[in-house]
Amino acid sequence: MILTVPTALHGYPGVAFGGYVAGVLAGRAAAKTVRVDFRRPTPTGTPLGLAETADGGSELTNGVLVLAVATPVETDPEAPPAPTWDQARAAAEAYRAAPPEDVADCFGCGLGRTPDTGLRLHCGRVPGRELVAAAWTPGAALLDADGALPPELVWAALDCPGNAAGRLLGTQRAGAVTASLTARLLGPVPAAAGLVSYAWLLGESGRKHRVGTALATADGEVMAVGEALWVDPRS
Repeated sequence: MILTVPTALHGYPGVAFGGYVAGVLAGRAAAKTVRVDFRRPTPTGTPLGLAETADGGSELTNGVLVLAVATPVETDPEAPPAPTWDQARAAAEAYRAAPPEDVADCFGCGLGRTPDTGLRLHCGRVPGRELVAAAWTPGAALLDADGALPPELVWAALDCPGNAAGRLLGTQRAGAVTASLTARLLGPVPAAAGLVSYAWLLGESGRKHRVGTALATADGEVMAVGEALWVDPRS
């Protein structure tokens, strides 16, 4: 199979949005919980090879090098209760009022994106809880024929919140990248009433930052749970 990630679906310029790539690979893995390891940056606008692997997973290559690998796992990520819609909306508004200076035009969290061109995961801190969160409603252009968020975009909605958790709740530095993302999707994600993405810090060691992340409906039903490893750039 050939996969070409559209140019608009980038994180950093020219680099495919990690959560989306993970979702595409996970969709070809024979498991409920999947771990995706990112070996190298995935370029946008370039035909790439996507194939199943002997262990029930999948891998993405550029014809020579492996870019990302999806592996079935037995772990079952857990999430704390979701913040309320109002709490998540207030956190997102606080983020937009004072965003980081280095924010990129990212498909997941870019400030210039519209509901039809990005997820707008503007995660700010939730007062009184060790969480970051954003309330958001995807545009119709991002939904499937049933009005649900496609699985690859559910995975995408678990990516950027982890970055915000590492930076706002921990010591993660600007320019960090997702090294791995593990997730379990719990069912179709209806999107008309809005969604809440949120994340929390699990631990840090040097350049490495472990975070938990989840996606819930506006009324607090958790629909997907994940765990990610973010790695700071070398000094």
